[in-house]
Amino acid sequence: MTSKGRVLLAYSGGLDTSCILAWLIEQGYETIAFMADVGQEEDFEAAKKKALAVGAKKFILEDLKKEFITELIYPAVQANAIYENVYLLGTSLARPVIARGMMAVAEKEGCDFVSHGCTGKGNDQVRFELAFYGLKPDIKVIAPWRIPEFYNRFAGRQALLAYAASNQIPVQQTASKPWSTDENLFHISYEAGILEDPDVTPPVDMWKLTTAPEDAPTTPERLSIEFKGGLPVKVVVEGGKTYEDSVEIFLALNALGRKHGIGRIDIVENRFIGVKSRGCYESPGATILRVAHMDIEGLTLDRNVRALRDQFVTVELSRILYNGHFFTPESEFVRSAIPASQRSVNGVVRIKLYKGNVVVEGRSSDEGLYDEKQSSMDELGGFEPTDTTGFIQIESIRIKKWAQANIRKGQAGVEPKDVYGWRV
Repeated sequence: MTSKGRVLLAYSGGLDTSCILAWLIEQGYETIAFMADVGQEEDFEAAKKKALAVGAKKFILEDLKKEFITELIYPAVQANAIYENVYLLGTSLARPVIARGMMAVAEKEGCDFVSHGCTGKGNDQVRFELAFYGLKPDIKVIAPWRIPEFYNRFAGRQALLAYAASNQIPVQQTASKPWSTDENLFHISYEAGILEDPDVTPPVDMWKLTTAPEDAPTTPERLSIEFKGGLPVKVVVEGGKTYEDSVEIFLALNALGRKHGIGRIDIVENRFIGVKSRGCYESPGATILRVAHMDIEGLTLDRNVRALRDQFVTVELSRILYNGHFFTPESEFVRSAIPASQRSVNGVVRIKLYKGNVVVEGRSSDEGLYDEKQSSMDELGGFEPTDTTGFIQIESIRIKKWAQANIRKGQAGVEPKDVYGWRV
């Protein structure tokens, strides 16, 4: 059969991508399996052996952990990125670095196409494909789950299992764990299967990374995190080790968070494609970093800068990451504002980890904007009580006008409104 071209497939080693690998070969494509090491707990040698056994021309593994941390995770920490006030964007953060690794390999290997195993109902198809086009506009994408010939043939899991059996593709039975997962250094996600009923409580044995908070140690563990420019540069565990390398810092915080049951969430979120989705996540190290970073900002970050960052950078970067718009002009613009917002975010936060909780016990900074004498209620000096008079006078004019307008409405026959619990 004449080859239709060379394809680089984003390969996970699971049922879907193993069947897609075999199907691409069956369709006449010369296929290379690509796997990115972004910190997932994976037997990479077994994945390589499986891909080659299925028929991959090559298996290529790229270690992208450091790039993942420094170029995606840390800017997200600096911006306090969060989606719908709950989700820390672990899956979203990994996609740009994986896509960039794929494009580099596709260029090197002379691939005509790239392919992925993302479903037609999920966010990842958007994240991957927009990243591919943002990096290499002329790349061609094969998305099997949007090709009728493929999805009509493999209408359900049983069809995939039958195809795997007929092609001698080894698969791990997962009947005892009916959900899908995606894991990286930042987090692990769980969705689909029994979790599609939002009222089903996740089984105790589903959670892979973290100890259940009720089973976590009864003795708290303390540590300090030092920030420079909003980035964690040193972690010191009380009575233990000191970590300064970016990868080691994140691995250490993950280990501590896992031990103390930190970072579990269970939410229903709005997918970019327009449907709601129930997802469960574990983000232990990321949760610790977020709490510590937000706290040191309280001591060091100018209030107007913080307000602008919260209203613009945090919201927009979170949306950009979730929707797969990382390689876009708006992403470049928003991310360029992050370093400027973090210049003064330097200091140390002391933390206690205890049964699912991250408790801040203190913070210090040579650049803190907090002035103990000025803020004190117990002594005069620095900032005199009379200094507030001007602020009160200015604000009172605005508030009085607003209150009078509401009262007039009531007098004109309109029922006075209950404003923030106060009857006017």
